[in-house]
Amino acid sequence: MIATITMPRLLYIGGGAIAEATTALARLGVRRPLIVTDRFMASSGMLAQLTDRLDAAGIAWQAFSDTVPDPTTEVVEAGVAAMQAGSYDGLIALGGGSPIDTAKAMSVLAANGGRMRDYKVPNEIPLLGLPLLAIPTTAGTGSEVTRFTVITDSERDEKMLIMGLACCPAAAIVDYELTLTMPWRLTADTGLDSLTHAIEAYVSRKASPFTDGVARSAMGLIARHIRSACREPDNRAAREAMMLGATQAGMAFSNASVCLVHGMSRPIGAFFHVPHGLSNAMLLPEITAFSAPAALARYADCARAMGVAAEGEGNQAAVARLLDELRALNRDLEVPTPQSFGIDERRYLDLLPVMASQALASGSPGNNPRVPSAEEIVDLYKRVYA
Repeated sequence: MIATITMPRLLYIGGGAIAEATTALARLGVRRPLIVTDRFMASSGMLAQLTDRLDAAGIAWQAFSDTVPDPTTEVVEAGVAAMQAGSYDGLIALGGGSPIDTAKAMSVLAANGGRMRDYKVPNEIPLLGLPLLAIPTTAGTGSEVTRFTVITDSERDEKMLIMGLACCPAAAIVDYELTLTMPWRLTADTGLDSLTHAIEAYVSRKASPFTDGVARSAMGLIARHIRSACREPDNRAAREAMMLGATQAGMAFSNASVCLVHGMSRPIGAFFHVPHGLSNAMLLPEITAFSAPAALARYADCARAMGVAAEGEGNQAAVARLLDELRALNRDLEVPTPQSFGIDERRYLDLLPVMASQALASGSPGNNPRVPSAEEIVDLYKRVYA
């Protein structure tokens, strides 16, 4: 099998790497960037860590800080209007997955026109947009290295997966020091999101030797350090490991694709406004149990990579340990069920056929080791509810 690998042209990785922002822009030929961020970044002083460096280098910039969690088509369209109002030659995304995904979508829409839904999977994106420098401030989505963006269609309450070379940032700065102020809940949710990326990339039908290597490394880093990163927010070694793990997991799933967890997670986020990493975590143990019999050796490898099973241990025993660890992580990191999150049971049950249809339409379940029917997806949703 020939694997096609997509990654940013430039990666700057390490503590203090934000100091390389002006160098990255110069290498991309960007002289007037629009910064895509959120209001917290603007008010917390995080944005100033970037803009002070741009000012010192004489780089003119403006900021679009109206991004929202789970980015919407409305916000993307507002961002495109801001792009068109200025003579920008590049974009910088600063923040978590939402600003980065918003900036990707803005670049796509500004270059290609139409509406965002015109480019949802499996539709192609004809033209590349302005170059994007992605600077994540959370250790989670891996969006800084992926060829995906997920945008909620405001009119249809549908989370749309948009995929292509046009969605891959031209450069990324991966600076774990930007994550030291992440609160406990955000650290847990984004970390579990990264773990899901790595596991799904490894068991995906589109996995390759390249993605296997970075996925295994990511699983090991995240599994060994996520509890410490949550409980000891100033633990720099844990923060660095989580940031590197998130980026490696992003590389893995960007090139091997995600599977059933992500396919089922997006409708939960769209209809009930559950943060993406949290909805993944709600689903991961049950869907792993459903899928493992179809790829026992691969899931056993996940257990070994995470350090919860010995190298010589049999596959069946290793998978049992994996399931125990995924459930223990959810307990230790206080991941709620959909019920305890506050999702109304009647509305949840009423929406299950639509949610199952949207999950299948995303294409992600087709990468799963065990490809489910719509009826099996509905049953899985029912099983995770309480």
